[in-house]
Amino acid sequence: DHRLVREGRLRGLSHEAQALYLFLVTVSDAEGLSYYSDAKAAEALDMGVSALAPARRELLAADLIAYRYPLYQVLSLDRTPTPIPDERAGRGRTDAQAAPIGEVLAQMLRAPGAEIGGAR
Repeated sequence: DHRLVREGRLRGLSHEAQALYLFLVTVSDAEGLSYYSDAKAAEALDMGVSALAPARRELLAADLIAYRYPLYQVLSLDRTPTPIPDERAGRGRTDAQAAPIGEVLAQMLRAPGAEIGGAR
């Protein structure tokens, strides 16, 4: 997406963070989810696993990804922050603050027609 450059979304990110972002964009599914383990991602990027955590923190701070072990999610550049209720904390959060993966999975499983392994 040209906006990464045009809007300066990559400005100030380390080369490791930029490489991780490119990798995640490349391997993510239609929902932006990547199931690569940190070890496999680090191996594919030819960087140590210890270099992955700081790169991930940069991408989280830049609001380019969401992460909840073991899943990464590349976030849409089109998002506009909107309040989302967070009952556990008693306060709202925005789209810019990713919903915990557990919540996302629970919502998916509660959705009408949700299937696991082909069976309802």
